[in-house]
Amino acid sequence: MSPHAKAQPRQTPAPSLPEDLRHGGLRQPAVTIEGYSLQLHDGEGFAGDSVSRTAYSEMLDTWRTLYRHISGLDPLGRKPTAKISKKRLDELLRRNGKAAAIIAAASEDYAWQLARVVRRFLAHPSWKGVRRIVVGGGFRQSLVGELAIDRTAELLYQRGSRVHLMTLRHHPDEGGLIGWVHLAPPEVLSGYDGFLAVDIGGTNVRCGIVRPRARKAPDLTEVKVSALRKWGHAGDNDATRREDLVQGIAAMLKKLIKQAGARKLRLAPFVGVACPGMISEDGSIAAGAQNLPGNWESPRFNLAQHLAEHLPPLNGRDIQVRLHNDAVVQGLSELPFMQGVNRWAVLTVGTGLGNASFVNKAAPAAPRKRAAKKR
Repeated sequence: MSPHAKAQPRQTPAPSLPEDLRHGGLRQPAVTIEGYSLQLHDGEGFAGDSVSRTAYSEMLDTWRTLYRHISGLDPLGRKPTAKISKKRLDELLRRNGKAAAIIAAASEDYAWQLARVVRRFLAHPSWKGVRRIVVGGGFRQSLVGELAIDRTAELLYQRGSRVHLMTLRHHPDEGGLIGWVHLAPPEVLSGYDGFLAVDIGGTNVRCGIVRPRARKAPDLTEVKVSALRKWGHAGDNDATRREDLVQGIAAMLKKLIKQAGARKLRLAPFVGVACPGMISEDGSIAAGAQNLPGNWESPRFNLAQHLAEHLPPLNGRDIQVRLHNDAVVQGLSELPFMQGVNRWAVLTVGTGLGNASFVNKAAPAAPRKRAAKKR
């Protein structure tokens, strides 16, 4: 070596991950998942069905029909309600005209339904003592959704409930990925620059590189998602089978691995996958995946193993895939900001209604009583 050549710094070898990664675990270092994916019956169906994105669309359609019957006109135009985007509804709402009045009426109906559903969940044993509820999912990512959620909070307060209803802090596309920092093995957070995460929904799939940035913020309040990719598989004619969706997800992850390599990011050989339904310890889905194409609950199909088989080794090591419920993961993205309460929960409004409740292991300290002054 030339005496003038600079010595290259030695790179710390990346730690290996535990070989036994259980899926759908309820007890985590900082929080206990008290329950998730509750299916509360409501008459002939489930309570969550009345507050899904489809349910709001049906409410709006009812008001459009009524207005046409009275006036012979439709301020929302000729496009079917289900085809009107959230962006377009927000634009009409801001104009404060006849269309806005129809949208506001549907939002009021929705708020009453959501308040009723929230009360049903609060009555469930696993939600006993919940003081904060985070509302996530795609519906919250709109002015229409925020209007309905704010109105729901008012209705709950008027009925005597003191639960605090709030919206997800992160963008919904990122919340379902960021929550994995609280489910991934500790080695992933300390020994690598980031890891891959997937959020599988009934309409879209999101993939990205999660950057814990634990050195900058040990409390994990500065987690970032880079190279986010989104695929609307529900409208893709090439994704009508279960295998199509799995292969599409694998293709997205391979592209992210290449991007990380080009940016010289050291990725952990780990992929966190959030998906709807009840997750078994072996990585299969026991129930609740009916909105995905094909049979994801078959005893002969293991999503974790199946996806891992489609992925190449990363830095000479096989990639490990861990599964958990999508509402759980999205809710855990709020964990660093939930230290002021003991029990809290999440509702995710999308194709269906996801839900999960949590108990922090480090309970907030009781306020100290002030000593009485001597007179």
